[in-house]
Amino acid sequence: MAASSSIQLLTPALAILILSSLKLSTSPRASAGSCYKSIISFGDSLTDTGNLVQLFPPDNTTHCHRPPYGETFFNHPTGRCSNGRLIIDFFAESFGLPLVPPYLWRDDSADFRQGVNFAVSGATALNNSFFLEMGLHDLATNVSLGTQLRWFKDILPSLCSSNSSDCSSEFLQSSFVLMGEIGGDDYNHALLNGIKLDEVKSYVPAVVREIASAIEEMIKLGAVTLVVPGNLPIGCLAAYLTDFQSSNQHDYDTATGCINWLNDLAKYHNRLLQKELNRIRTLHPHATIIYADYYNAAMRLYRSPITYGFRGEALRACCGAGGPYNYISSIHCGDLPTTPCDDPSLYVNWDGLHLTEAAYQLVAQGMLQGPYSNPPINTICPLASTSSGLLL
Repeated sequence: MAASSSIQLLTPALAILILSSLKLSTSPRASAGSCYKSIISFGDSLTDTGNLVQLFPPDNTTHCHRPPYGETFFNHPTGRCSNGRLIIDFFAESFGLPLVPPYLWRDDSADFRQGVNFAVSGATALNNSFFLEMGLHDLATNVSLGTQLRWFKDILPSLCSSNSSDCSSEFLQSSFVLMGEIGGDDYNHALLNGIKLDEVKSYVPAVVREIASAIEEMIKLGAVTLVVPGNLPIGCLAAYLTDFQSSNQHDYDTATGCINWLNDLAKYHNRLLQKELNRIRTLHPHATIIYADYYNAAMRLYRSPITYGFRGEALRACCGAGGPYNYISSIHCGDLPTTPCDDPSLYVNWDGLHLTEAAYQLVAQGMLQGPYSNPPINTICPLASTSSGLLL
């Protein structure tokens, strides 16, 4: 039974106590390390654990590598675009694996045999040349999903414990492959730089095809368990709410205050993606392809923020420099005069484009224990219950 349904039977004080423990409980106390020996991850800033930082010289550090990023869990910036852990971190903890190191953070201590993360903040599914042709020259990075796949192929032989020709396939068969989230920045870069919705919507099928192609390539290499997230409800993000403020009340969802047409774009992407996943499942029935419904896992936090312990304004960024949604596009979190809120765990949104650790934890729990993954991850790799004894 979902925690939100169970709470209807509890006193308000006990409900708050249980929800607090759910948010603080990192993840299931599972011995799930026996299910997967490693996590292989691709994606953008929702998953990047430090790769973008390595693409810039030390004197040009990205804002996600400045305080107050990382303040909640790590006590210092790590390159994660949040105040703490990301969804991938909660997956790793649930499976009894180390937090997944970024591929570009390479030193003598790096051991990628239990996991490696190729995600780069700002990365797109489509190649950089596509956006250059659109007139978009100020991208955060020129890394695409194709670039990340090439990195993976380059390092794959070193991940094997033997010289067997089947070693790469055997390694991938015991790996949990997280394919994204990717595609969000294909739309972010365009929309936030003035490209019209109709033009952006016209290339959604191409974005989905790139993701599908990468999935099929990983299956060809030997992957058998792949998790493919959909897009978040971008119409609820402070950056979009600020840039596309409207006097037309019909643009907004009356229940949440999110922008309808932006969320419709995310839902369109997700519908096409799920259609492609069904096609790939038919072609590769031996592979387990899990759709991770980031959209609805996050939407419940905007619809019922108090239920999930978010007592700050659900649509305002925790870290910002002011404005109706505490977001100014020219002043990033980490720049002066931005300041973080006193308690990020009370907020869904961290910096305007990314969520807080507390929100990511609840999204992760929705994937691990259901009902926001299809099929539920815990039906494939059994997970112990949370320390509170409740399943979300």
